[in-house]
Amino acid sequence: MLTIKCAKCKTKLFKYKKIGQGKVLRCWKSKITRLYDGKVSGRDFVCGHCGNVIAEIKDDRLEMNSDAFTYTGTKIRK
Repeated sequence: MLTIKCAKCKTKLFKYKKIGQGKVLRCWKSKITRLYDGKVSGRDFVCGHCGNVIAEIKDDRLEMNSDAFTYTGTKIRK
């Protein structure tokens, strides 16, 4: 389980169930288990504290901006 945080202000955004050892390029909405402090602004997912754009929202996933977030936790092996 990964905890996704804003790279600017280190605010927790959401918990994500990452399966596999690859990079976090996109997050599927069905695998987000808890939402902390994120907002939807148009087609973007932004940090609720500082307004940093974390991802672009597609139909069933978030296309992550790799410079805008950090994460802690462990990935689940396949």
